[in-house]
Amino acid sequence: MESTESSYVSSPEALRNRSPPPQPKSPASDHVEKPTYVRFLVSNAAAGSVIGKGGSTITEFQSKSGARIQLSRSHEFFPGTSDRIIMISGTIDDVLKALELILAKFLSELNVDDGDDAELRTKVRLIVPNSSCGSIIGKGGSTIKSFIEDSQAGIKISPQDNNYYGLNDRLVTLTGTLDEQMRAFELILPKLAEDPHYSQNIHAPFSYAATYNAMNYAPNGAGGAKFQNQKEDYSNSVTIGVADGHIGLVLGRGGRNIMEINQVSGARVKISDRGDFMSGTTDRKVTITGSQRAIRQAESMIMEKVAYASERMMD
Repeated sequence: MESTESSYVSSPEALRNRSPPPQPKSPASDHVEKPTYVRFLVSNAAAGSVIGKGGSTITEFQSKSGARIQLSRSHEFFPGTSDRIIMISGTIDDVLKALELILAKFLSELNVDDGDDAELRTKVRLIVPNSSCGSIIGKGGSTIKSFIEDSQAGIKISPQDNNYYGLNDRLVTLTGTLDEQMRAFELILPKLAEDPHYSQNIHAPFSYAATYNAMNYAPNGAGGAKFQNQKEDYSNSVTIGVADGHIGLVLGRGGRNIMEINQVSGARVKISDRGDFMSGTTDRKVTITGSQRAIRQAESMIMEKVAYASERMMD
């Protein structure tokens, strides 16, 4: 089962030995001093490590890199995930410096004992406007092929998700070692900076909370694009059974998990009281109400949390 969290694992020795990123080549060099940005997904825990105690880490990283680093709020996730969004803005060089500081921070907290082993290939997911993906792909896929050959990273662009009204972004997944991922960033960022559509979105909101709540949503910070049928669809209801011992996994500490499931899926999840079981079992009743799509997503998230715990118990 693939985790929704972006993970960063590499060799600390390789990080120390990294040479500074090369200057972008012409014509991208014309854009080096122009502000650009990058957005990517991180887990809640990883976001906390970037912020640091009292905001100390994010302040330090901004000072060292010269870039601006912003994060979505703790319960504002990219649609269809439970991941928050980091946005780094500044010149291309400043953005790359901040990226490397952030990835190094994640690396330092992993306590990898086998640092002498070959570097692991991991994933980081960028958020790119649909209208800008063509500049990465190139004619007949020529640009993305050259980027893959140069960086040795895997670069995969997701199809557009039409389940979320007003969502005009796609995910670009970079798979590789830290060096390979950084080289891919060095190639992709100048290309995106050349695209006027991409540059226009530098001031766009990166919170997608309105998408879940079916409120007014302005995709690029423009006026309020009204939704049709704004009321949530709670006409469908499904009840599933979850073992009494696993209910805590669905609830989470302080109700954190169930709030996340409600927000990400758009469904309403209700758990029966203690002792109120599915007929003939010791499974608690979990009632999911909402649209059919929301129910499917909420059920999938619940089963994922239970299955993950079961796998760990079997190890």
